Amino acid sequence: MSEPIPESIPTSFDRRSRRPAKRRALSPVSAQAATLTALFAKPDREIHVPKPGAPKGLPPPPEIVANVQGSSAGAGSGEFHVYKAARRREYERIRLMEEEVKREAEEKAFREKAEEMKKRDAAKTEKNRRRRRKQKEGKAAATATSKDTEMIEVEKKKGHDLGTTGGTHETVSIAEENGPVVEGGGLIIHDEND
Repeated sequence: MSEPIPESIPTSFDRRSRRPAKRRALSPVSAQAATLTALFAKPDREIHVPKPGAPKGLPPPPEIVANVQGSSAGAGSGEFHVYKAARRREYERIRLMEEEVKREAEEKAFREKAEEMKKRDAAKTEKNRRRRRKQKEGKAAATATSKDTEMIEVEKKKGHDLGTTGGTHETVSIAEENGPVVEGGGLIIHDEND
């Protein structure tokens, strides 16, 4: 049995030891907290962050291939593991090339679909803009027409109230009394300087 003498106490648990206690990450959260603490301990140090889109693949094939297999029959069973490793590397290389082609095709399809949606949205927006503009012009024309009608009615009442002689009631609009009328955008502008 071990006795509680200084030699039997592990160094990390000994009170006299100057070495810091080992800290182990008990969970992913504590592991991340420890990593962040280490990063913030030296804020002036440069941090290397790997690029997210970096292709993960095999290293390029060697220029010089050692242990080249011949096509002669009767290769020994000792060469089988070399053949299997070469075949595995070649299959992995082909798989990576196929994945790259597939990813490029998916990206192209995505860009085309996004462009199509953008064009469709722009066309719909333009159609709605034209419709709103047309409604606005229609309302402005209707407002101008109703104002003209109201002005004529007001003038008729004024002409009637003035009691013009001769039995005929002539109506003279305010616009004719004040000078030429300039119309624009549903507004009637009276030029009083003439």
